[in-house]
Amino acid sequence: MPEHSISRARRGAAVGLALAALTAGTTTAGAAATAAPAGPKSTAAAAADCSAAYRIEQKLSTGTTWRMCWRYDGRAGLVLEKISYQPKGETKPIKVLNSARLGQIHVPYDDGKHEYDDLTGQNFAQGLMNLAPGECPGGTIKTVKVPDAFDPAHPDVKGLCTTTRSRGHAYRMQDYGSNRLYQAQGKDFLVYTVNQVGWYEYITEWRFQDDGTVDMNVGATGSLSWGDYNAGDGRGWPIGKGAKDYSTSHSHNVFWRLDFGLDGSSGSKVEQYDSAVSAPARRQEGPTTKTTRTRITKELAGDLKTYRWWRVVSATGKNKDGHARSYEIVPGPTTKYLGRAFTKHDLYVTQYDKCELFASNNPSCGRGRPTSVDKWVGGQTLTHPVVWMNVGFHHIARDEDQQPMPVHWQGFAIAPRDVTAMNPLTPSDLAWQNGHWEPRS
Repeated sequence: MPEHSISRARRGAAVGLALAALTAGTTTAGAAATAAPAGPKSTAAAAADCSAAYRIEQKLSTGTTWRMCWRYDGRAGLVLEKISYQPKGETKPIKVLNSARLGQIHVPYDDGKHEYDDLTGQNFAQGLMNLAPGECPGGTIKTVKVPDAFDPAHPDVKGLCTTTRSRGHAYRMQDYGSNRLYQAQGKDFLVYTVNQVGWYEYITEWRFQDDGTVDMNVGATGSLSWGDYNAGDGRGWPIGKGAKDYSTSHSHNVFWRLDFGLDGSSGSKVEQYDSAVSAPARRQEGPTTKTTRTRITKELAGDLKTYRWWRVVSATGKNKDGHARSYEIVPGPTTKYLGRAFTKHDLYVTQYDKCELFASNNPSCGRGRPTSVDKWVGGQTLTHPVVWMNVGFHHIARDEDQQPMPVHWQGFAIAPRDVTAMNPLTPSDLAWQNGHWEPRS
């Protein structure tokens, strides 16, 4: 039995009903939140533009407020929309993203016998799990109405956690003149769900930091599939005593889809930066590094490279220093899967199309239209760019993966670059030290 097929055994006839009912783009949002201590605050007057049941707002103890709307899609699961960031010192929220969602979880097996698109082919959204209070410490668990639920009579799942968490040092500086220590412990706002697909359980986590960074992560946990303990393929890893049970190796290629709306405009610009290091010239102490900027004006299939990075730049907004606001894309560790055309690149930038929602096995564009992100990169001019990030993990199992399997995280981040004129967590008595400054007399 392959890793994913347990879902069929567990769900029984209800799966057939769900598959028959599933339609492209089916979405819903949740019922009222389940009360719990220290949940996110909700101030209607200043919050994102959606009804109260679907609104999320959290002011962190360090002064930063995050606002967004949420809904639950019949294939993608949790979708966050109208995401804004307001650090202390800013008089109004700064719009960051129109929407943020998973774009696919592609799982091919090393022996070539099985390959899955978990979001559009394996009922990812219908596998939303109820969360125990201990899984959402100090937060609120919201009730989600799941489209085409496996059990149509009970579609409501207590499955969306919003909570806060400390992350350690946000900064530390020992002032030379006064010997005063400046340090702060950073705070994060977390939004997450758990979805079961076969033996796996995926934790989809969105982490909003008080410094404006957004981390997007998927954690794979649950169980290894005993049906894949097959020593005959010569590709697996021995699990258990001796060399009898071999767990078949496979990949998890996770895509995210980000629709930027910096400062309320979808017309953001995309830039690529590359640096070249040259040998030391005569009379120089060390090598030289030159960084060049390339404006990305047409759709792009991009690859990670040493000294390469990208940023998405606001078309309308500037910080108090007069610099254009932007967000830098910060990739996480990845193992690129070369077996399919759509996984051969780390980043895609496409022109917005409302039907292009999933990086592979996309069901929404109709007959005759390409069904994967690599084929959407066709040279269109970018007036409304959508960013797709592909992060891969080659899972060669180990004894420690049982039982249960420890969470393996894969993901990336977007970090503010010139969104504010200084560190948004700067203490007030250092706020004058912006740009060139000299020690006080």
